[in-house]
Amino acid sequence: MHELGVVFEVIRTVLDFAEKNGVTKIEKVVLQIGELSSMIPKYIEACYPAAVDGTIMQDTKLEIEVLPGNVICKGCNKVFNLLENKGKCPDCTNGYWELISGKEFMIKEIVAC
Repeated sequence: MHELGVVFEVIRTVLDFAEKNGVTKIEKVVLQIGELSSMIPKYIEACYPAAVDGTIMQDTKLEIEVLPGNVICKGCNKVFNLLENKGKCPDCTNGYWELISGKEFMIKEIVAC
């Protein structure tokens, strides 16, 4: 489970932000995770409480937004969700596509009190 290491890196980034900006309490952290990324949101949520314990983030709410794994068909240019359509274009059934979104993992927002 590599999510624990990623959670520690997110916490380090948020704590660095807080220190540089004189923030003493963080209310909420919003992460965006692509559905095609290697991160599993429920594992991120499970690791988070233990990782923030004893820091200024221990009462911080974690919010995760899952971004769709969208692709564009190289045959007809239709944009579609890769997982929902099992890798085939729903219009022309072509299996050749280009990734548009879904591999992301980023801190979208840090809400300070």
